[in-house]
Amino acid sequence: MGYATHNPHTMVIMYKKQLTVQRILCLAAVIASAIVFLYALGIMTDLYDALYDTMRNPKNVFQTDVDGSIVYYNMQEFNKVFLNYSIVLVVLGAFLFVTNTHIRRRYYVGNYVAIGLFTAASVYLTIFAHRYIQIFKQQWLQVDFAALKAHSEMWGTLYTESTFWFDIHYLVFAILLIVACALVANAVWKRNLMKEEDQLVEEGRRVLQ
Repeated sequence: MGYATHNPHTMVIMYKKQLTVQRILCLAAVIASAIVFLYALGIMTDLYDALYDTMRNPKNVFQTDVDGSIVYYNMQEFNKVFLNYSIVLVVLGAFLFVTNTHIRRRYYVGNYVAIGLFTAASVYLTIFAHRYIQIFKQQWLQVDFAALKAHSEMWGTLYTESTFWFDIHYLVFAILLIVACALVANAVWKRNLMKEEDQLVEEGRRVLQ
């Protein structure tokens, strides 16, 4: 839609709609970040419950009742980094509110920076996490599940062959990326509205001259 097709009344309506959308999206960014954080906290739940007890010698993690259980230890360093990154993402989501990106009628450099940082972090974390989660999923599938079942029956620990905690990352990061892309689209929309408003103001000045 070209600039000339907008009048002041239309601009007011469009700004109201856009302000509503940006409030929703900033809140969605914080919620999506919190979901990623909770996922980082929970991703190793089944591995801990099922595999931790199979390694009975803390000084030698390779000494185990179940072949392949080393995946539990292999994932720990990744999980620490993933959790730290997810905390940073939550902070960046909150930064959208610190910069008033959720309510500001006109965006300034700080607002674009906040959106850019959140989007960049979302994309990076998605790529980082997906890569390693796929690796550890393959390691999990190499566990001797027959031995794990026997161990579970003997000691009353969890037995599962589920890949739920690995597979759910597709949904978690899909939500995050959708929100990040929507924030960028909203910023473009905002910028276009600002240009149209500036043009209307300039045209008004010319009329008065």
